[in-house]
Amino acid sequence: MTANLRQAAGSLLVVGLGGTELTSLERTWLKLVRPAGIILFRRNIVDAKQTRLLLDDATRQCASNSFRCVDVEGGSVDRLRDALAPIPSAQAVMRAAQSTGKLTLIREQGELVARAANVFGFNTTLAPVLDLALPASAKVMGTRSAAATAQGVVAYARNFLAGLAAHGVVGCGKHFPGLGGGALDSHLETPAIRRSTREMNREDLVPYRELRNELPMIMVNHAAYPDTPGGNRPASASPYWITTVLRKRIGYRGIIFSDDLEMGGILKFLPIEEAVIAAVRAGMDLMEICHSPEPILRAYESLLAEAERSKSFRNLLLVRARETSRKRNKILASHASRPLTAKPFEALRTRILGFGETVAKAQPAQEEKPQ
Repeated sequence: MTANLRQAAGSLLVVGLGGTELTSLERTWLKLVRPAGIILFRRNIVDAKQTRLLLDDATRQCASNSFRCVDVEGGSVDRLRDALAPIPSAQAVMRAAQSTGKLTLIREQGELVARAANVFGFNTTLAPVLDLALPASAKVMGTRSAAATAQGVVAYARNFLAGLAAHGVVGCGKHFPGLGGGALDSHLETPAIRRSTREMNREDLVPYRELRNELPMIMVNHAAYPDTPGGNRPASASPYWITTVLRKRIGYRGIIFSDDLEMGGILKFLPIEEAVIAAVRAGMDLMEICHSPEPILRAYESLLAEAERSKSFRNLLLVRARETSRKRNKILASHASRPLTAKPFEALRTRILGFGETVAKAQPAQEEKPQ
């Protein structure tokens, strides 16, 4: 197996870690895989200093210009809330912006998310959510979705992304092609979303069309859409959704990123060894595996084994890795962040808390409990 092929396979993965320090075992398999990036969760984060050290240590074993990802949407999905301060949800901020007529509140939220990410050493936040806040998904999505209409979602996301970009943080729109019509949690099941092609085109896909030139990355979900040509296949393994719709019809040219491949939504359809191959063939650029080293290594070895078996897949893997590396280098070329000393860190915390109070006063809304 050539070094180029091993490097290509690893460079299509973004991986999670177990704890707050890199273990010797993690260091070993990271050196082998050399992934495109790291994603951290609350289990990995104590404070800013520790998080930066962990990210520095881990990304030394990764591909150059690697992603340092975290989920900070605000509200229920905010991995930094305990280590810094809670940021209001997308829905709460959107309602506050609508009630006051100040869309600048949304941009301010994006800026605060970016500043928080920078302080902890991250260069990417997996936000904003572009799913519509429809009744079918209300129990699953809670306040993660900003608005019920495509126009509302676009207005929110455009301002939020501008806030991220002002501080050099990469955003990721999710969850393509849309979870607004889904009543099941794709962490556990494969939702079958009964929305027609016409409905999807008229509503769910609008944010992706409108924002295609403003989204550095788009995350694809694990739901199936049986009333469309995508059929019962999860979108994350579907050439129809990734290549036909997102690449060709919408004309998206950025990085296409899978939701976590350890989620039940995909694993109940395909084992991870088959899921990564199907995702690459469908047009996926990066695949996220968030929790355990075993599936990460199984996925990595599966890509290599398929490349040995199939010349066409080997060529596809090499081309995809080269294209994705070029996009990654372009997206992350200007990113640089510095740690804050105690006083400015506390000032940022105070500002986030004050922002939360402003949002609550403008449009009181009860947030769901953090996940």
